[in-house]
Order: sequence, then C-alpha cells, then structure tokens
Amino acid sequence: MNNLNKTLHAARFAAEKHTGHFRKGSRREPYINHPIEVANLIANVGLVEDEDILAAALLHDTVEDCKVPPEEITEKFGETVCRYVLEVTDDKDLPKHVRKQKQIEHAPHLSYGAKIIKLADKISNVRDVIASPAEDWDKTRRVEYVNWAVNVVAGLRGANDQLDELFDEVVAMAGEKLESED
Repeated sequence: MNNLNKTLHAARFAAEKHTGHFRKGSRREPYINHPIEVANLIANVGLVEDEDILAAALLHDTVEDCKVPPEEITEKFGETVCRYVLEVTDDKDLPKHVRKQKQIEHAPHLSYGAKIIKLADKISNVRDVIASPAEDWDKTRRVEYVNWAVNVVAGLRGANDQLDELFDEVVAMAGEKLESED
C-alpha cells in the first residue's frame, strides 16, 4: 500500500468508526473533523510526510473512543501505526485526573511519531476549547484545560519546531480570548 492509499484508507476507517460521534463543543461538529485536522496539521504545518504517523493521526482516537481492538489496527495498518495509536491512547479505566497526570508524565518518553500526533492533537483541542467550548465548560475549566495542555506539550518540545510554534500561537490567542471574557 503506498503512502496516499494508506492515509486514505485510515481516513475512511476512522470515519466509519466515528460515525455518529460529535465533538463536545457548541458547534457539535462531526468527530471525524478532529482527526482530519490533526493529520492536516502534521502534514501541512509540521511538514511530516511519514505515512505511519499520518495514518496513526487519523486513527488516534479509535481505540480509546470507539473500542477498536489494537489487533485490528495492526492487521489493517501495521505494527508501527498501532504502536503510535496505543502510545497516545488513554486508559479510560483510570480516573480522569490520573489519566491527565499520566499524559504529562509520559509525554517526554513518547516516540517521535507519538509526540507529533500528541502535539497536533493538543493544538486542535485548545483551538476547540476556545472557539467552540462545550456548553458546560465555564472560563475556569477552559483555563485549566489550556494550562494542562501547556504542561503536556512541555514534554513534547523539540519534536517539531513548526508545531511547537503553532501551539505557542494558539495558547497566546487562547489567553487573549479568555482574558477578554472578564
């Protein structure tokens, strides 16, 4: 399977698995827009062309949110893609505060591909928390999310300068937007 075919196959697979899922934000966007944005950031901002990273970016929430067995990812997309997906997958059996702390602790130890995916994921999520927050997310919760994302990304720094720079820009815009809400 060539690069484009693998990436398109991953996009279709992710779209099928996320059918009926929506982002938490007030816009209620189809969930698939998120993994597509993550892959797009990696390819067009980070300038990463690695087919396994791009496929894993598209699939990064399928195990965690759609209960896709890792074996299915390995079978369809290979061991490397599955490894990246599993590296960025939270254990939903753990309490939320423990999962969040583990992301901070594990970030510096992720592989290059997983760091790139996690970084683009945080850019996408911070954008969404500011542009289209969930209706039950008040200003305090959004500030806490942005601060937590900054702590996660601290352990990802250096994996991709362009994505690091964009993250900083998004966080600065988030700060301005949140300050203006006072």
